[in-house]
Amino acid sequence: MIYEEESDYIMRMIKEAARVLFSLIFGKKYTQVELPKENKFSVSGSSLDDLTELVDQGKINEAENILLENLDYENPEELAAAVLFYEYVSEKGQEFLQAHDYSLEEAAEGIKQIAEYAGYGALLGEIDL
Repeated sequence: MIYEEESDYIMRMIKEAARVLFSLIFGKKYTQVELPKENKFSVSGSSLDDLTELVDQGKINEAENILLENLDYENPEELAAAVLFYEYVSEKGQEFLQAHDYSLEEAAEGIKQIAEYAGYGALLGEIDL
């Protein structure tokens, strides 16, 4: 079990990693990454909306499996969807995640894995996830 301060720290680091990855993926400076109400992102044949709906239903591991199943690490739109997915998951809070057999640490590991496989691992190394 992690303490609230540690939980807040992990959530801030995930948001920082998302900001950095968006800047690298799209070559633009992002000050805040927000998930629009209706977005165009999809990954592995599923819309990001479908994946976040699964998260809301507590099916986080199922959504993550779908996300990672056929993720094209060379496609900027799919990378963006993956980054937004992990940021969304982290915003659910530790209690919700624990109740559904997931953790902030898993979300942090997921975003690290995305960065590594997309070739941004070394650049993300400055962020202590």
